[in-house]
Amino acid sequence: MSTFEELKQRAWEANLELPKAGLVTKTFGNASAMDPDRKVFAIKPSGVPFESLRPEDMVVVDLQAKVVEGRLRPSSDTRTHAVLYAAWPDIQGIVHTHSLYAVAWAQAMKPIPVLGTTHADYIARDIPCTLPMEDDRIAGDYEEETGKQILNTFRALSHTEVTMVLVACHGPFTWGSSPGKAVEHSIALEQIAQTAFLTLQINSDTPRLKETLLRKHFERKHGSAAYYGQGETGHGRNTR
Repeated sequence: MSTFEELKQRAWEANLELPKAGLVTKTFGNASAMDPDRKVFAIKPSGVPFESLRPEDMVVVDLQAKVVEGRLRPSSDTRTHAVLYAAWPDIQGIVHTHSLYAVAWAQAMKPIPVLGTTHADYIARDIPCTLPMEDDRIAGDYEEETGKQILNTFRALSHTEVTMVLVACHGPFTWGSSPGKAVEHSIALEQIAQTAFLTLQINSDTPRLKETLLRKHFERKHGSAAYYGQGETGHGRNTR
């Protein structure tokens, strides 16, 4: 019997949420769940349709992306997940999708500006986009370099305050304190990406959300005196 059943179950449940939320098509995308005590994570197997996934199909790997348990090949994005988990030991879930509007912003290589309170409910700044990857990095360990590309983008950012990123020419990655939170952030990112696109189609001169309104919406959910919702306060909680 596997000693990673609970970890695999959490990863499986997160992966099943992606097609339900309309964030993936075919086999594009993946979710993972981290066990910080054992320093391993479970991730979707590569190329397996979401509708046929079972908990036992999840592949457990270590922070060097080496398979610890599993009969299937892990996601091709495994090394990206490993880089982020190794750098940010406080996160326990990562999601990568090819959701339509977030990918469009990534392909345009543009950060998503803060235009309204829906965005501010989650992130108090633009959603960042990485720089395009250099040719020598593409020719190297591409997936590991993708993780490093994200880390480089966050050298001056807090990954606990900004829980999502667009990888230029590729697509979105999100993370959180649990796999479920990472999924929630992916859903929010796609909503923000779509809303921002439509807003700029209606009015290309739409100004950024003014700072007082931005801070109000962010702080009432994530600040030290947050009052939205019924449970704990803190970033990534009590969001609608």
